[in-house]
Amino acid sequence: MAAGEPVSIDGSYLEGGGQILRIGLALSSTENVPITVTKIRAGRSNPGLRPQHLTGLQLTRDMSNGTLDGGQISSQEITFYPGPIEGGRYMADTQTAGSVSLLIQATLPCAVYAKSPTKLELRGGTNAEMAPQVDFTIHVFRKVSAFFGMNFRLFLHKRGFYPQGQGEVTLEVQPSPEGLYAADFTDFGELVSVYGKAYVAGVLPIKVAHMMADAAKNVLYQNLPRNVVINIERIKESPEKAVGNGSGIVLWAETTTGCVLGGTALGRRGRPAQEDGISAATQILECVNRKACVDQYMQDQIIILMALAKGRSVVRTGPLTDHSKTAMHVAELMTKVKFHIQEIQGSECILIECEGIGRLPRW
Repeated sequence: MAAGEPVSIDGSYLEGGGQILRIGLALSSTENVPITVTKIRAGRSNPGLRPQHLTGLQLTRDMSNGTLDGGQISSQEITFYPGPIEGGRYMADTQTAGSVSLLIQATLPCAVYAKSPTKLELRGGTNAEMAPQVDFTIHVFRKVSAFFGMNFRLFLHKRGFYPQGQGEVTLEVQPSPEGLYAADFTDFGELVSVYGKAYVAGVLPIKVAHMMADAAKNVLYQNLPRNVVINIERIKESPEKAVGNGSGIVLWAETTTGCVLGGTALGRRGRPAQEDGISAATQILECVNRKACVDQYMQDQIIILMALAKGRSVVRTGPLTDHSKTAMHVAELMTKVKFHIQEIQGSECILIECEGIGRLPRW
């Protein structure tokens, strides 16, 4: 069990959301350093732990053989003491539409440094507001994180939407005995393809998926070179493959140098489906026009990887987001690394640089 005085993290920093808790937990387990997080989600209308945050806490506690104080719904302060990360099989259910992708963000770094492979059976919301859609995690995050040495597979068994949740995924993680290594995302190369999925479930008809996909394709065809492959699948989920009513679109673009860029939109009642398709396509175009090698959603998700990796990572990306600022703040506090931001003249891009600590597994 980790000993010593816990590192204190102010949960009200910047947006004051659950991201601070997730990154703090992940780095606490990998660094074997206890943490106390105060003012949890102070920037939200309903501050304190919600079911998905508590589920992530409990899952990380179990995966790292740790102890947790303050683990109750609405609690605004917790103290976490991590232990040895063994690997194995675990199950977790938010009991709500709380995002399984956010559960994965908190627990995946822990599993990467485990002694043996880890298998997680997770239930909750797969496609939810204010969180990465599970399709983005599968088709964008998985590919980008592989450049840092992460090795995992994520299987979507059933979609779950607000308010019921009840979506089901399986995460299988192979440990990295030599830790993570630095990655360089500065060469955009040339755009090769844009693939995607437009899906509907429940009472929504397949024509909604067609409307999203067609709107996205029209925008992409009008603005991309003719040699770029564009293929967006249209899906009507069967009752066995989804709980509740929902729709959305997830696009991913790939370049000759291995950059993978995402664009997403979640359907909303009263908003034309075409707007969702246009929004997702526009996000792709913004990255392409800037020659950003990492999109706005991946920008903050790779901060923890850059901090843990061995060597100097450099990333060319769009304007710095508050999510990324928050991630850097927690990563610097927990690992003592330093992130450097450099504006690229004549563009809307920046370079994010970090010399990682080269964390190795503790077993």
